[in-house]
Amino acid sequence: QVQLVESGGGSVQTGGSLRLSCTVSGIAYRYTWTSWFRQAPGKEREGVAGLYIGGAGRVAYADSVKGRFTISQDVAKNTVDLQMNSLKPEDTAMYYCATGPRGYWDRPSYNYWGQGTQVTVSS
Repeated sequence: QVQLVESGGGSVQTGGSLRLSCTVSGIAYRYTWTSWFRQAPGKEREGVAGLYIGGAGRVAYADSVKGRFTISQDVAKNTVDLQMNSLKPEDTAMYYCATGPRGYWDRPSYNYWGQGTQVTVSS
């Protein structure tokens, strides 16, 4: 059974940092995208950062987070992490990770999704 579990969300002030982790189990996800999405109330889900597992470090970021967020893989822990720095109130959202062979960067066609972790940034 495939499971994705997000952790690390919380509340911070503008300019603060958080590190999200997505623990993946039950799937050997080589040569697939694993990405982070977010959804704020009343808005569509959007891709934030993606990592192509087995793709020589290929990553992708939404323009709104470039230079502030970094996605990485921790092979030993089997996690895909999202380091978020210089957080802004507009980063407030529920953050989800997703993986699976149907996925591609920010297209929400992934096979598997986590339950989400809330990030709140106050001004």
